[in-house]
Amino acid sequence: MITLRQIEVIRAIMIAGTVNGAAKLLNVSAPGVSRVIKHAESMLGVHLFERRGGRFVQTPEAKVIFDQINRIHLDLDNLRGFVNSLKRGTSSVISLASVPSIGQFVMPRVIARIRKRYPDLAINIDVLKIEEAIDYLLLRRGELVAISYRIDHPGIRSIPLIEGELIAIVPTGHPLASRRELSLADIARYPLIGTKSEDPYGRIIADAFNDNQLPYDLSVRVRFAQTALGLVALNVGVAVIDEFSVATPQLPGIVRLPLTERPRFQAFVSVSADIPESMFTKEAIRLIRDEMELAVKHRVWDVAAAAP
Repeated sequence: MITLRQIEVIRAIMIAGTVNGAAKLLNVSAPGVSRVIKHAESMLGVHLFERRGGRFVQTPEAKVIFDQINRIHLDLDNLRGFVNSLKRGTSSVISLASVPSIGQFVMPRVIARIRKRYPDLAINIDVLKIEEAIDYLLLRRGELVAISYRIDHPGIRSIPLIEGELIAIVPTGHPLASRRELSLADIARYPLIGTKSEDPYGRIIADAFNDNQLPYDLSVRVRFAQTALGLVALNVGVAVIDEFSVATPQLPGIVRLPLTERPRFQAFVSVSADIPESMFTKEAIRLIRDEMELAVKHRVWDVAAAAP
């Protein structure tokens, strides 16, 4: 009889594709994973995986077994979630995540509206880097991730939200602060703060410069847009940033200005491709879209000091 531990190890290899990857997911040694798989195959009398190009691929004979394993694992996760909910004094829990740019101002407004409608709903919130979103969804840590980048993975479904703009932010009193709008060329003449282009978020901004034949030379590299905001406010440099990172009426020390090129990006909600969304997840997606649309509709341009 296959054990729950063997089910957990088999599923980890399905997700990671390698023994080492499965070992990291489970926080165990790779030899231990190999031993569990060999023992499981011996007990079942079925060869579960084939090695192809360094990765483990399920055999055709094992597909039915894997389908059952996924169902068992999902049932166990649901049971754990239900027990935890009972301990917290509620019967329903929703776990949501977003990238930092959306998590700063948009997601708190979404959560406030969810709380108003479902006052007894327990809510877990995470802020993730884009590259962390895949594990978050595939390992069932949460129901959705609001993100500024389309995830290309067969286990994840990307739901388009709206298009946002990249904008310029400069310190109050900066030579560019009195302008009504700026070009990327204007920005490129000053020390630039931003995320490196190897990062998916940084790539969105770097592409805007590259598309206009301009260098994306960073004076200060940061991991999160919120760090860029703090540095710009302290007059360390200027930045190009997504508009949702500054979707608030007041940003002390910072002037927000539109870019003449109007570079755009697509925002998404990413969910598991295998699990239907709950009523709470569907409501959260609707509210995220609504709050983004409101942010775009009521964009704040700090041009009060600009010449007429």
